[in-house]
Amino acid sequence: MRVAAEVTVPAIPADVWVALLEWERQPEWMVDAVTVRVASPRRSGAGTRVEVRTRILGLPLLTDVLEVTEWDPPRRLVMVRRGFVRGRGTWRLEPDPSGTRFTWSEEIRVPVPVVGELALFGYRPVMRRLMRRSLENLARQVR
Repeated sequence: MRVAAEVTVPAIPADVWVALLEWERQPEWMVDAVTVRVASPRRSGAGTRVEVRTRILGLPLLTDVLEVTEWDPPRRLVMVRRGFVRGRGTWRLEPDPSGTRFTWSEEIRVPVPVVGELALFGYRPVMRRLMRRSLENLARQVR
């Protein structure tokens, strides 16, 4: 399943990049994140690992283990999911006359054939709304 959302943040890409990578502060803007913890010795660059306690339908049910695989500041960050939910997420920042166009896309899958795909299909609209609300929160926070 692929889901994407975008927002224009009224700040330059370098400032948005800094705000995004304040790992432990992500739950302040990321609607479904309960906690974020850096789980590797490094806090930046490829190889950085974070653990994200995530709400599913409002309940803190899942801890996602994510690892940065691509790091191109302040333009692009790619993380892969290494927990029960698999896939990759991409954050792309592009200069915009109003600041920065921030696009967040997720490609996810679960290891349960058919049933997992049906569950993801049903959850997709929820996830899209969560991502949009999160991006709006981020834009307000960076202002």
